[in-house]
Amino acid sequence: MSTDIKVTTGTNVKNARSILEHQIEMMWQWPERANEVPPLMFWGAPGIGKSTFIRDLCEDYGIGFIDVRLAQREPVDIRGLPVPRDDKQGIDWIISSEWPREGQEGVPEKGIILFDEITAADPTIQVAAYEFILDRRLGQLYEVPKGWYIVAAGNRTSDSAVSRTMSSALANRFCHIEIRADSKSWIDWAVSKGLDHRVTAFIRFAPHLLFNMDGNRERGWPSPRTWERVAIEMEMAEARKLEPVLVHSIIEGLVGPGAGIEFIGFLQWSEQIPDVGEMLRRNISIEIPERSDQKYAMASAIVHHIRQDEKPEELLDGLFEILLELSSDWAQLIHHDLTLALDADNLDDMLTAFFEHPSHAELENKILLFEV
Repeated sequence: MSTDIKVTTGTNVKNARSILEHQIEMMWQWPERANEVPPLMFWGAPGIGKSTFIRDLCEDYGIGFIDVRLAQREPVDIRGLPVPRDDKQGIDWIISSEWPREGQEGVPEKGIILFDEITAADPTIQVAAYEFILDRRLGQLYEVPKGWYIVAAGNRTSDSAVSRTMSSALANRFCHIEIRADSKSWIDWAVSKGLDHRVTAFIRFAPHLLFNMDGNRERGWPSPRTWERVAIEMEMAEARKLEPVLVHSIIEGLVGPGAGIEFIGFLQWSEQIPDVGEMLRRNISIEIPERSDQKYAMASAIVHHIRQDEKPEELLDGLFEILLELSSDWAQLIHHDLTLALDADNLDDMLTAFFEHPSHAELENKILLFEV
């Protein structure tokens, strides 16, 4: 076994998701040992995508998801409401109906309970959550179903976010995973989700601006969360034909003036690239831009046009002409994004046609030579 392992601080969202998948599948494989599978605690800066990837995983698996924002709760919300017994010999607890019950109609058998913002919660709330998180139960009245896994997430004190120290007793029961920003895994996620292609192109061109907290943290600053919102705002603004000056103000409001100005400049240069749609239809000759920012814009536009076209198979001949005209590294980038996008969109017929195209073997050889 090789021991040549690169040690890094933290992991990216893609790897964090793989760890979470392992934990839940391990628990499902041995449900009788559910109490032995340690809950995960994901640490990371605000806006890095901690809760998003957990929610996406639940959607992909088709399982339940309960998002509990502890900073907005009271202890009674977790522990339940005490009520006197009829015989006046003690009290019983009415447990919240939001917690999943074994065999309850309409409640998924499997799922994830996320205690989000746990480090922002008051210590009394953290204490109330101890038993639930550590023992998977609330007294004698409630037990977490074996198919449900418990996860927590929070910000670090160094992030200038509301954050309190976690009790050592609670911390010692978690498996702690620190998540760092990673442009490659975020771009893969953004492409698969179909976010605005201009945003993914820009982050490829300027990966250092995916996440940057060096500016004014009390205003907008670039993070995976804010770039996703930029993509959504741009899509809606385009549909409503919003004036560019207003769109630019929204962009700067989300990611801050520094990243916003760079992105707007990128958009202006990308508008000067040749008409990608006409090149794909072979109506105009192929023209490859010299500037790297325009090449990134062109690469993302190619994938966007193909996944949006009603008859994408008719664009394959033009696509391969462009790919074979490009240098190997750019051809590989488009090949990667296109296969990712077609798979995410369940366009299996198009994916098959792409791989079975007569020119694919030549393209594959070109990419393999580049990798070697």
